[in-house]
Amino acid sequence: MRLRRKHAKARAARKGLSLRPVVDRTAQIKPGDVLLFSTLRDENVRLPYFLDYYRRMGIDHFLIVDNDSHDGSGDYLADQPDVSLWHTTGSYRGSRFGVDWLNGLQSRYGHNHWTLVVDPDELFIYPFCDTRPIRALTDWLDGSNVRSFGAMLLDMYPKGRLDALPYRRGQDPLEITSWFDPGNYMIEKNLKFGNLWIQGGPRARVFFPDTPKKAPALNKIPLVKWHRRYAYISSTHMLLPRGLNLVYDEWGGETASGMLLHAKFLDTFAHKAEEEMQRAEHYRSSLEYKVYVEKMDATPELWCKWSEKYINWRQLEILGLMSKGNWA
Repeated sequence: MRLRRKHAKARAARKGLSLRPVVDRTAQIKPGDVLLFSTLRDENVRLPYFLDYYRRMGIDHFLIVDNDSHDGSGDYLADQPDVSLWHTTGSYRGSRFGVDWLNGLQSRYGHNHWTLVVDPDELFIYPFCDTRPIRALTDWLDGSNVRSFGAMLLDMYPKGRLDALPYRRGQDPLEITSWFDPGNYMIEKNLKFGNLWIQGGPRARVFFPDTPKKAPALNKIPLVKWHRRYAYISSTHMLLPRGLNLVYDEWGGETASGMLLHAKFLDTFAHKAEEEMQRAEHYRSSLEYKVYVEKMDATPELWCKWSEKYINWRQLEILGLMSKGNWA
């Protein structure tokens, strides 16, 4: 495992050579700041709400890699006073789907900071997020000697056709994608890395009904008190050292956890899926996106009679999808 971590660090250093700084405001970062890292491509329509959401949560600085956007994302981000931006034309797949790029930036700028790694279509929530800023969570984690915080990815979707309601730039995507699957999840332990592996939800139900094991993984560890010797190995699904993956109670108790509300399924989804299928830059040559394109032509909706409308984090805790643990 130590050799694998060293290999990941070496890859990050090598792949980081393709990153060109567009605007570097990292001198603004102060000790104790909570940092957000993200990789994106052509997400201009989502960015105003994305930045506003995380600013209100208490994120102090954004460090973003623009993978050759053509929709104005780079120009918009470069104008934001709390954003440091890098551009690359490098292969997303060749950088292990952005992991190498962000591992390098986190090692350089995230050391001894709490770092949150999310995509532009992911909205992180945690216990008491409606009344407490993210620093309250990280302070509690520090006081509890906890270095990493897990969050399951919860696919959100509209009631009816995905293309029925157009998404407006700057709009809260949950105004449209307000439904989710309250059950239908499979969970097992990854014996090699120690993390949990979760699959299911609407993507398994609609896109992989006969082969649910091929559905995307929903387990993530997005929030980490970073150290320069750490490295993500597969997206934010797992890290090294292995101890960072133990974001659950092995003895059956409850550990505090969060959720990533995945607002992927807007009216923009069909075009995005088609583009990513053609680019073949995602996992398994974008097999997931090929399935999306094929299925959406026949069934352009995810809602079913068991779907539940999202209210707040307390609802998700009652359903057993997240927990406040012993954080009072």
